[in-house]
Amino acid sequence: MSKCNVIAIANQKGGVGKTTTTANLGIALATQHNKKVLLVDLDPQSDLSCSLGWHDSDRLDVTLATHLEAVIRDEDIEMSAGILRHEEGVDLMPSSIELSGIEMSLVNAMSREYTLKSWLDCIKHDYDYVLIDCMPSLGMITINALTAADSVIIPVQTHYLPAKGMTQLIKTVNRIKRQVNPNLKIAGILLTLVDSRTNIARDMVSTIKENYSAHIPIFKTEIPLAVSAAETSMFGKSLFAYDAKSKVAKAYAELAKEVVENAKTCTKAKTGLCR
Repeated sequence: MSKCNVIAIANQKGGVGKTTTTANLGIALATQHNKKVLLVDLDPQSDLSCSLGWHDSDRLDVTLATHLEAVIRDEDIEMSAGILRHEEGVDLMPSSIELSGIEMSLVNAMSREYTLKSWLDCIKHDYDYVLIDCMPSLGMITINALTAADSVIIPVQTHYLPAKGMTQLIKTVNRIKRQVNPNLKIAGILLTLVDSRTNIARDMVSTIKENYSAHIPIFKTEIPLAVSAAETSMFGKSLFAYDAKSKVAKAYAELAKEVVENAKTCTKAKTGLCR
């Protein structure tokens, strides 16, 4: 199997489409590109787990918190324990409210930035892609995600405040790259919840491209605003199963193509096969 690509979906601002992107990008990679995909719910609110049909993940015997606690305590555990199989072809490591206590445990943990990476390194060889749905913060849990990741996708809603907050995340990514994970890169800024009918959305798209495109990639695909994206979480399905003809589903299909093409380009660059 080719090298696994670990991608963190991160933005400390909530409500910008991180969970929707993680679920639908992952399922598009699995169903449309025949990739083996693991989705990791790194948020104690468990929105990703819920959106894929596990509405009470706090009752599960094994969640991500179980594995991180085992790494912190240096305890033996079957590394694939607790991974759930979704009917649309992706695997999920669910979250639970217990993850909220892990952040405190990490404060005094040895090599605390590497806790998630230690677990992922034991299982990622079974997958082509691991997508990490980060919590809306820049705390130690998110730092763990950026330490474990090869790249980060930054979903940004085309409103002023979400775009303004992106600057702090970019600073954090650069700090992680300098101090902890020199191979980390920004895969791209993903414009989400785009309502092209409004002037403010059009203006913010232009502003983001003007301010960042010179030094940070911006995905060609833009994710439009649509009610169907919010409705799917009630049914535990992706947009492709819920409404494959919707403009949002088509956008995530295009995003998956971009991600796969970017991975091919990086592979060729590393082997000296591209200019």
